[in-house]
Amino acid sequence: MNLKETIRNIPDYPEKGINFKDITTMLKEPEAFNYVVDQVHENFKNKGITKIVSLESRGFIVGGAVAYLLNAGFVPVRKKGKLPAETIQESYELEYGSDVIEMHADALNEDDVVLIHDDLLATGGTALAALNLVQKMNVKKVYFSFICDLKFIANGKKKALSNYETHTLVEY
Repeated sequence: MNLKETIRNIPDYPEKGINFKDITTMLKEPEAFNYVVDQVHENFKNKGITKIVSLESRGFIVGGAVAYLLNAGFVPVRKKGKLPAETIQESYELEYGSDVIEMHADALNEDDVVLIHDDLLATGGTALAALNLVQKMNVKKVYFSFICDLKFIANGKKKALSNYETHTLVEY
């Protein structure tokens, strides 16, 4: 399946010079959505995943479905101030600014094998921040899953992720 045909490009969003990859057009197509969920599940079904750590908000959609198929727990990573209980946090740089993400302080433990899932890997800032959160919990192992990877963006943050098994469905 050619997922690129189902992903909309929005120029100059959220600011001039950014070509936003909108996966909502892919998600509304049952065949494409099912394909993505099935491919991520297939790639990680024998890895002993116990928790899916997924990033707000588009990452939640596929992450939740994959957690169900893997019989794993689901851990949301959200922007600062959105989670109700005690949290740990990590700041990071975006292509167009900075932000802070949080995860509940009791979300993971040292017995967990974690799949960090998000819709898009651009600079690697968000993924690296999520990894830093997960590593604070001393988990057994970490994997990564992305729907899209913007390969044309290469930097040190992305290279830091190269030590982890990563599954990506679409590359730009």
